[in-house]
Amino acid sequence: MALRHIALFRWQDGTTPEQVARVEEALGILPDVISALDAYTFGPDLGIGSDTFDFAVVADVADEAGFVAYRDHPDHQAALAVIRPLLAERAAVQYQV
Repeated sequence: MALRHIALFRWQDGTTPEQVARVEEALGILPDVISALDAYTFGPDLGIGSDTFDFAVVADVADEAGFVAYRDHPDHQAALAVIRPLLAERAAVQYQV
């Protein structure tokens, strides 16, 4: 049983491209430092659809223990410290794949 985590972010008005670049930098290191991650992708919405979030993160791990290891990892927590001040809204889901 593999587990997929998806997080969606809607940025506050006034969030700059430089701030989003810092988010991408913080997230970009995670696959190299969190061994529980089997796959990890993220990026801004392409603007193709309507009523979408601004940014998505998708993390695949082996199981619930892997998700907890990712969630609680200090480098993930550091990335969240960059993300949280920019958030207007967040949605997340974890499901089996």
